[in-house]
Amino acid sequence: MPAPGRGPGGPPLSMPGRRGALHEPADFGPSLGAALALLLLLLPACCPVRAQNDTEPIVLEGKCLVVCDSSPSGDGAVTSSLGISVRSGSAKVAFSATRSTNHEPSEMSNRTMTIYFDQVLVNIGNHFDLASSIFVAPRKGIYSFSFHVVKVYNRQTIQVSLMQNGYPVISAFAGDQDVTREAASNGVLLLMEREDKVHLKLERGNLMGGWKYSTFSGFLVFPL
Repeated sequence: MPAPGRGPGGPPLSMPGRRGALHEPADFGPSLGAALALLLLLLPACCPVRAQNDTEPIVLEGKCLVVCDSSPSGDGAVTSSLGISVRSGSAKVAFSATRSTNHEPSEMSNRTMTIYFDQVLVNIGNHFDLASSIFVAPRKGIYSFSFHVVKVYNRQTIQVSLMQNGYPVISAFAGDQDVTREAASNGVLLLMEREDKVHLKLERGNLMGGWKYSTFSGFLVFPL
């Protein structure tokens, strides 16, 4: 029978609460550090970290890419929280056309009564066709348009309409009989679909003597 305080064929045993222990604890320092480092490396693949705005992450081949909210800048580019700027090819759209010379209404189509312009001041994106004086929207969005059509030495009242896809949206009138030059002016914001068309039409009166200094401008406020 083993002597008291000894295990079977072994060294003396220490009782709980007394000095000593069954075994001295092993030194896990280096092993524990390596295990923690490995865990941190594997964590993104198994437990993706979310952004502050709780955006769903995208996991690519074990690597975690967190996509955060982006904010558009004033020039149409989109800048992410990581500082990466992505610019749309059609983000910048603007035009401004003017009439630099006078001409008789015979140059205007008697069927459409389109008001033509002969000089482009700005045409970012090339979506305004000078020959037809028609703007074609490159994409869906909110657009701003304004016009300023001058009548010269004309005692008749004129009505100018901005046409969207062949239908009048807004109109302006000029009919003061006591001035040699007067302008019909107006402006509007329009929701336009891709390939919608906008132009100016003379709805009433005539532009005998020409419409020099008249302008037609528009730009994309923001895409949708």
